[in-house]
Parts: sequence; C-alpha cells; structure tokens
Amino acid sequence: MVDNVKHIANNRKARFEYHIDETYEAGLALVGSEVKSLREGRVDFRDAYAAFDGDELWLYDLHIPEYVFANRFNHEPGRPRKLLLRRRELNRLMGKVQQQGYTLIPTRLYFKRGFAKVEIGLAKGKRQYDKREAIRQRDQDRLRDRGDY
Repeated sequence: MVDNVKHIANNRKARFEYHIDETYEAGLALVGSEVKSLREGRVDFRDAYAAFDGDELWLYDLHIPEYVFANRFNHEPGRPRKLLLRRRELNRLMGKVQQQGYTLIPTRLYFKRGFAKVEIGLAKGKRQYDKREAIRQRDQDRLRDRGDY
C-alpha cells in the first residue's frame, strides 16, 4: 500500500549539525490557520527542537507564518506545538534524552493521509571537525560527479 504523502519541508541543516541515530514519526496538534499556512509550504525550521514538559513532548521554535486570509482568527507564529506519539515511544525517548544526552530535532514536515506529521530525529551534536569532514566529503562527491577529479 502506498501512503498518500505530500512533502512540505526538509530540515537540511539538521543533518549537517547533528548525527541522527533514529527517527520517529509524530503527529502535530495544530489549529486551522496553521494547517492552511503549511499547505502553502510556509514553515521555518531554523532553531526548532523538541523537548519534554512533564510527560508530554512539545515542539518549540517552529515558525509557521500567519495565514493571510485568517484575519482575526490567526495563530501565533512561534507558539509551542504538542507532538502526538504513543506512550511507549514517549517513555523511550524521555529515557534517551535524559540519560544519554540526545537532542530531539525535527528533520522533515509532511502531510500523510491529510494529517500533518513531523519526523523527529534522535540526535547528538557534531563536533567542529565532523562538520569539516562532511564539507570535505560533499566537495569530493561533487567533483567526482562532475568528472573533475
């Protein structure tokens, strides 16, 4: 069975800044004007991260601009949004984040069968030399694909 997935945005910088070990699919609790804005493809991942508040997982600093036609019923662009996961997944993530020093970073945003979903990556920050190595590898791949090396 092929899922009906409509891609909204990718967080390309996340793979450069972090080593992503595992990914999880989570639902997003949104209001109507946020959904309409997402359907237009308007979202900014720049400083977004997920964190626990009590036993709930929240997505912070994901900027969804206001929907132009929503007038007074518009949403606050930078508000925290609740992530919807199963209790077992939440408990597993909470243990990893608290004990092993992982961070939760959104890597991708999409619609799946009409519902907004976010892919959360369980990540550890890269050191500066890891980033330089990634840049070096990317440049070598580009040269090889062009046939210049």
